[in-house]
Amino acid sequence: MASLLLPQTADVCATEIKIGIVNTEKILRESILAIKAQKRIEQEFKLRDSKVKELSSQIKKLQQQLEKQLSTQTADSSDRRAKERELASISRQHQREQQQMREDLSLRQNEEYGRILDLINQTINKLASEQGYDLILQLQDSVYRSARIDITDQIMSILDGQEKKPKNLKTK
Repeated sequence: MASLLLPQTADVCATEIKIGIVNTEKILRESILAIKAQKRIEQEFKLRDSKVKELSSQIKKLQQQLEKQLSTQTADSSDRRAKERELASISRQHQREQQQMREDLSLRQNEEYGRILDLINQTINKLASEQGYDLILQLQDSVYRSARIDITDQIMSILDGQEKKPKNLKTK
């Protein structure tokens, strides 16, 4: 019985399993593709961010005026109430704008990162088939991994190389 199992065990041990690990978090932080996506998003939201900052400065100005009126007691109560209503209105508008911008920004980032993750997965699949990998894991953090099996930089260089190609040429 042992003689029957021994050759099969030797065949399993002789077959080398090729494993790779990819840190997608690092790619989403450091790749040229991710950096360009982040810059595009920042550019898209620049105008809205300035509008929110403008509302914030208006709120501060009104608060200072109200504090000044309180300290000098020169303004009548109707003028003060009007400024308080204006301050409350601008504060609500500011909160709405901030909330809407945060939601839209989050949605936009998720769209871009989703697109990049699709490209990462396509690149991993292509690399796995070309280089004969048996298993490639996507990990953010791990207690230990050998640099020998970490192919994150290889995936990033492939993605960054694709980014440099003309837009009308698509790679699969």
